[in-house]
Amino acid sequence: MINPNSISRKDFIKSSSILLASTCLLSAEQAIADENVDRFSGKTLTLKNVRLETGFEYDQDEVIKTKTELFIIAIEDGKLKQVLPNNPNAKAIDAKGLLMLPAFRDMHIHLDKTYYGLPWQAHLKKNRSVKDMIAFEQQVIPELLKTSIPRSEKLIELLQSYGTSYARSHVNIDTTSGLDSLKHLETALLHKKKSFQAELVAFPQHGIFYTKSAELLKEAAKMDIDFIGGLDPTSIDGGIEKHMDFVVQLALDNGKGIDIHLHEPGESGLRTIEYLIDKVMENPVLKGKTYVSHAFALRYLDKTKTEEIAEKLGAAKMGIASTIPLSGNPMPVPVLYKHGVEVVAGNDCIVDHWNTFGTGSILQKANIAAQIYGYRTEFELSRILKLATGNILPLDDQGKRQWPKAGDKANLVLVDASCSAEAVSRVSPVKSLIHEGNLVF
Repeated sequence: MINPNSISRKDFIKSSSILLASTCLLSAEQAIADENVDRFSGKTLTLKNVRLETGFEYDQDEVIKTKTELFIIAIEDGKLKQVLPNNPNAKAIDAKGLLMLPAFRDMHIHLDKTYYGLPWQAHLKKNRSVKDMIAFEQQVIPELLKTSIPRSEKLIELLQSYGTSYARSHVNIDTTSGLDSLKHLETALLHKKKSFQAELVAFPQHGIFYTKSAELLKEAAKMDIDFIGGLDPTSIDGGIEKHMDFVVQLALDNGKGIDIHLHEPGESGLRTIEYLIDKVMENPVLKGKTYVSHAFALRYLDKTKTEEIAEKLGAAKMGIASTIPLSGNPMPVPVLYKHGVEVVAGNDCIVDHWNTFGTGSILQKANIAAQIYGYRTEFELSRILKLATGNILPLDDQGKRQWPKAGDKANLVLVDASCSAEAVSRVSPVKSLIHEGNLVF
């Protein structure tokens, strides 16, 4: 524990591990956690013996080590007030030399859909295609909705236990659940507002026209959501133009961003990406607000075409949200970085009917990426940390400290590691999470 009056990580995880039968009341353990957040909300926090990265050590031109020093961190009103030289005798919370990093961000997840908190159930073999899964969801969603609020909260607590305090969540907008999945998730997020934040994507999981969800999406677009989603236009809705024109116009009409699911490989997937690029170039207001999730078509292009599409994505300021898949050809993340494309990572599904896997750790995604792309050096490992932090790094490429600084939001984790490179390489354990100045554990 970093404070005798605060909840420990061990107790926090314990409170997140069991879903009680009641769907109306918070668990006693979570009430303690929420009381703890209330206790530290809006107050000044001072931490001493905080390890921060200060620069690189070189052998000729190679970075061989990351330099660190101990500091005092003062937090006030949800922001970093001061970063001061360390004083081990200061009256402050003792961080005990733990490394401070930006809090982690899961930028592609489905908080509204999970078996987490229910008895274990693996993926069913009969559900092979996306259309199979749509039919299955139409059967199971009515029952899952009965407990979706507490289960979403438990899933949020799982993410928090791994240092994540921010997420982009896709939420089902479909003819089976109507707007209930969205309303339930909004309730869960309201319960967690002091310790967690999310931006929401209105996601037509069952297609826009395949199940006649267009009117529901129009209603959702007027609610408190941030992005309009889409799903495999060719294989689900039978064509690119009608589907994508609807998504783009709905986003423009309501001042939202775009984040579409695109699992389709091959020509249809590539044409969808190119069509969306053209639409963004025609409507510059969508630059920096448009993402393609998964984008599996990029995995199967030749080198020349990959470079061409990456350059176009960079020019359109379109991002790619990836789960860093292990099977099949790797995503061309290094080429995307080369052309200035924003790449964000997420856990996607966590132990639900789509995917049996998912630990909740976004730091693990950075570790997987490092292994896939052969990032083994101190410098490379320190750079790929940005997959976990939403592209915030403590040091810039020249080794100059750029985070933390006074005025930054106080979203941070303390990890048991000597530097960013070690944290990625070893998926180092998170010992504390602070969200906008609120001590979570």
